[in-house]
Amino acid sequence: MFKNLKLIFNPKNKDLRKRIYFTLFGLMIFCIGTTIPVPGTQGAISGLGLWELYNAIGGGALKNFSIFALGVMPYISASIITGLLQMDIIPYFTELKESGAAGRQKINQINRYIGIVLAFIQGFAMAFAFVQNSTALQYIKIATILTAGTAFLLWLGDQITQKGLGNGVSLIIMAGILLTMPKMMIDTFDALILNSELSRLVGIVSFVIFILLYVAIIVGIIFVEESERRIPIQYSNQTSSAYGARQNYIPFKLNSAGVMPVIFASVIFSIPAFIAGLIKSESGFKVFVSKYLNYTTPVGFVIYIVCIFVFGFFYTFLQVNPDELSKNLNKQGGYIPGIRPGKETKDYIKTILGRITLLGTTFIAIIAAIPIIFSSFVNTNLPTSVSIGGTGLLIVVGVALETYKQLESSLVNRNYRGVR
Repeated sequence: MFKNLKLIFNPKNKDLRKRIYFTLFGLMIFCIGTTIPVPGTQGAISGLGLWELYNAIGGGALKNFSIFALGVMPYISASIITGLLQMDIIPYFTELKESGAAGRQKINQINRYIGIVLAFIQGFAMAFAFVQNSTALQYIKIATILTAGTAFLLWLGDQITQKGLGNGVSLIIMAGILLTMPKMMIDTFDALILNSELSRLVGIVSFVIFILLYVAIIVGIIFVEESERRIPIQYSNQTSSAYGARQNYIPFKLNSAGVMPVIFASVIFSIPAFIAGLIKSESGFKVFVSKYLNYTTPVGFVIYIVCIFVFGFFYTFLQVNPDELSKNLNKQGGYIPGIRPGKETKDYIKTILGRITLLGTTFIAIIAAIPIIFSSFVNTNLPTSVSIGGTGLLIVVGVALETYKQLESSLVNRNYRGVR
């Protein structure tokens, strides 16, 4: 790892360094933007309540009511909508899904259009909820600024993807979570040790356990993200020799869906919280959301875990199509030893993919659940952000690993000298 990182400073890798600097510059712009409030909204938000999850993913931008208060969450919501529409609900989206790279590009464009519309609706609703005694024109003005902020972040994410390193939108989400983590650690230290009703010794032990849990979560995430199931394949035009041909295989990651199930589940939970936050009075819907759609309550916790499982399978089979994989393998003259080409191959791949997805999704559900369980067992007033710490770590470590792999791949390609 460190050997490859040293290659960054090799004179031949000047272009790669530019890409890294561009990525850091783009993320710095995002960090600065989270501190710039929308004009006329200073002090509009005094308490977050059900909006805590939205704020944590956005790097604290919501608490500041900044120009980036909506973040890229409207785009993620749009991705969920179009993802569902691709499951043979609307033929047009199914055709796009099967159209390869051109279809994916078109779907991505549609996601952005839907995301902008959702951003304006959410921005108007947010202005109405938090900015008191204003006119409709002022609400529209605030909604327009928030929508422009989301549009700018999507553009910035595209620029990072094209001219920088890694996936721009994912890196923006990761940067937002990292911005809130230092404050979460400080608040946890205060709650467990300085301002705790527990004894000082118990508070210190609890904080040490808290830190060790986070370290264990990081190690576990790295282990699972690097694990894969390899299905051996052979080709009819490839013969074995005494020298041994290179082994071909189809690699399936243990966690093929990555961090997307956690992001999707978080968005699903944030939508009812968003709507409930708009209601000023203690209505039945608001009480229902706080009791049953809040992951810190037993019922909400179970629903949250179920959502992770559902989206884990949904996103995995959206990304990896066993039928298409089987057809491509057959066209190339390949087959899995002991498995007949065609339907039997498709069923075999589907079974293997289902099993490893169950294992991978179980793991990320456990990781997301650990901080929530820790918060419920520690008898103190821990900050709400602790409960989503596991979710945040999954996103941060997952995105960091993917970015590092891209960096490592670029370094290897640029410094490959061939076989002498």
